[in-house]
Amino acid sequence: MSRNLTLLTDLYELTMMQGYFKEKSANETVIFDAFFRNNPFGSGYSIAAGLEQVIEYINNLHFEQADVDYLRSTGLFAEDFLEYLLHFHFSGDIYAIPEGTVVFPREPLLKVIAPIMEAQLIETAILNIINHQSLIATKASRVVHAAAGDGVMEFGLRRAQGPDAGIYGARAAMIAGCIGTSNVLCGQMFDVPVKGTHAHSWIMSFPDELTAFRTYAHLYPTACILLVDTYNTLKSGVPHAIQVFQELKEEGLLHKGYGIRLDSGDLAYLSKKARAMLDEAGFFDAVISASNDLDETLINSLKIQGAAINSWGVGTNLITAKDNPSFGGVYKLAAIQNPENGKFIPKIKLSENSEKITNPGNKTIRRVYDRENGKIIADLICLADEHFSEENSLLLFDPKDTWKKTLLAPNSYHLRELMLPVFQKGQCVYHSPKVMDIQAYCKQEITTLWEETLRLVNPNRVHVDLSNELWHMKQQLLDSYNIR
Repeated sequence: MSRNLTLLTDLYELTMMQGYFKEKSANETVIFDAFFRNNPFGSGYSIAAGLEQVIEYINNLHFEQADVDYLRSTGLFAEDFLEYLLHFHFSGDIYAIPEGTVVFPREPLLKVIAPIMEAQLIETAILNIINHQSLIATKASRVVHAAAGDGVMEFGLRRAQGPDAGIYGARAAMIAGCIGTSNVLCGQMFDVPVKGTHAHSWIMSFPDELTAFRTYAHLYPTACILLVDTYNTLKSGVPHAIQVFQELKEEGLLHKGYGIRLDSGDLAYLSKKARAMLDEAGFFDAVISASNDLDETLINSLKIQGAAINSWGVGTNLITAKDNPSFGGVYKLAAIQNPENGKFIPKIKLSENSEKITNPGNKTIRRVYDRENGKIIADLICLADEHFSEENSLLLFDPKDTWKKTLLAPNSYHLRELMLPVFQKGQCVYHSPKVMDIQAYCKQEITTLWEETLRLVNPNRVHVDLSNELWHMKQQLLDSYNIR
């Protein structure tokens, strides 16, 4: 869905842009990093998402006459600047971590190298896109993990904060492992499975529950999940469902994937009772699906209680990220290019809050894996021109508590570059995979995490370290400001 989102920006991006335009010498090439400071939901990790829409946004970045006319009406912009906007296009480079990748706080998810006018303009939209979709992908990943192999369906469209949140939130949920979405437009746009059952209104619109079940079952014999809690789950809904399943079986129409859905009441108790009733009738493979304000905490609790549920429909709490509605990503200047020699001068943002002090320079990320088991040991933020060899030992240390060190022996670890080129000189050089291919990649990414990091509560923190060279650069900048 190609749209021109050029004016999807904060006003100050445009007023700063005009300032750089007026001061021609101020429009140097710069580096901005988009990163986040904390994992949401108390999670041990996050999932990167949103890059495909960022690519669409950059590819369609241009000011139409109507946009310029509107900006003129604000009285804030000079005619020469407005004329420039009519011919504006993005000419810089963008590097990013691919969607579906496991990511951690403080490492750049995306890096922009461009004239500062261009880099400044795209800040707001990039953060809007990546923050939302990475948030929902992370939430969905936690829900999928709690389901422990059971299918999770994304059912949140009607509760999402608008159409875009519903569409792209569903896409993010699919990346993180959901087996399908109720969102038909998302299914069409991104070629992902769409799934659903029926509402209570379907049952209520018929003279009786049994007739409603029979009608639905004959319409959709290959996707026959019957909602059993409209009147009385155990005395009416489940017995009528069993009767319909028996009739389908006798007609040779009972297909794999049939079952019931519970949407209210004590899901643990009702599911166990329903399972016993279905098994007694010989329907051992009948699915028991549950919905009703589920999230990872409730699913985990139901699992502990022995609930006989093997399919989960998760809506409001997933699509809205109800318990943590913001990802908190930021976009910070990291370096300015010296026009005389082309070298980048590192820049740092200081703060009384140490967490808000940025990492300077032109950086990339090397993920360090244990060669024996493939698990993540740490992520290493380093300067883009640094070189490492797995044949040498590697010293990792905590950037704050530098006495905490780990020395990896040669050939005991594996290094992987996380950031890939997406735009080069304004041209897209990256092909975004299909959503279901990203999902397969994301599943593989999850296997690189230790079980302790996957814990829903109080997970083990994966270390994000700085290379020795980057750490010393940062300390020198901090010292230089302290001397002044």
